[in-house]
Amino acid sequence: MTVDAQERLDNGALLEEADPAGMLRQVASSAAQVRTAVRATEETDLGEILAVGRPRAIVVTGMGGSGVAGDVLAAVCGPGCPVQVVAGHDYQLPAWVGAADLVIAVSCSGGTEETLEAAAAAVRRGCRLIGVGGEGSPLAAIAQQARAPFIGVRSAGMPRSTLWGLSVPLVVIASRLGLLELPADAYESAAAELERVSHLCRPDSEAFVNPAKSLALELSGTLPMIWGTSPLAGVAAYRFACQLNENAKYPAVAGVLPEANHNQVVAFDGPFAPGPSGSGASGPAVPLRLVLLRDSREHPQVARRREESARLAAGRGILVTELAATGDSPLERLASLVQLIDYATVYLGIAQGIDPGPVAAIAELKARIA
Repeated sequence: MTVDAQERLDNGALLEEADPAGMLRQVASSAAQVRTAVRATEETDLGEILAVGRPRAIVVTGMGGSGVAGDVLAAVCGPGCPVQVVAGHDYQLPAWVGAADLVIAVSCSGGTEETLEAAAAAVRRGCRLIGVGGEGSPLAAIAQQARAPFIGVRSAGMPRSTLWGLSVPLVVIASRLGLLELPADAYESAAAELERVSHLCRPDSEAFVNPAKSLALELSGTLPMIWGTSPLAGVAAYRFACQLNENAKYPAVAGVLPEANHNQVVAFDGPFAPGPSGSGASGPAVPLRLVLLRDSREHPQVARRREESARLAAGRGILVTELAATGDSPLERLASLVQLIDYATVYLGIAQGIDPGPVAAIAELKARIA
């Protein structure tokens, strides 16, 4: 008997069997991660870091599911941040990084080779250093040797499922350095939003009322082109593409407006576009789908670009999905998008008969270069 995609998502036994790594449970841990991360950071002695005052720049070094923490920090701090926040995804630090700067090395396992090399370089250059990651790890050892603060993070299971445990310490640090203003209840509001979305997207909620399952079924069989409408939503778009890659083993294209209107939009006229609406053409085997992640703080002209981009796509027969962020603080708005995205990408993998847990290609690559 052939099992269709929706049946896989709405049959509890099939759903449980299809997720042996417990990726859905890992996503559900997000709110707890926020609360634990706030406590862990507040309990860490940051006295020497804070005593020096604002750094010239903050450089966050990390890779994959850990490295996105730097992008989250930059987006939450926003364009009004009084210092530059740079997310580095490489073995090397930028040449200009030196003693006036703060380097935050983030690795869920604490053993990511690129992050370890960048952290060691920060120590050699005399930078202020903070480590965030697995306790008892090589990264923790580097921090200890450098007499630098280290914030221990317990993995939710996979680094990509530990986004909030790895990102929130960075936001707390930036707040204590006076680089952003967050309401006193910002962390709890973000945690509550994560819980709200988790309830809507829970496994026992059927696809017709479950926004994450519905989104997964919409995306299935299409090539998603995902655009954020602000730098914050742009991080969510990048996260969406990465989670599609890892959880569903699925390709996607991420971008942010207005930049995507200067390059990616031309794909509307390419081989993955179905053609003008009503043309009767059969269209490509894998058609484009435009996914717009709408931030309530988008620039007025970007709002116009979003609206016209959707009309332009629809006129070419390209289906459009729009997801709107909710909440006031940047952390809460990001949470409202990312939690839905994380659930949907796990559900998409399951809907296609793919185990969302393993990342065999990454493991093979690591083995080849070891």
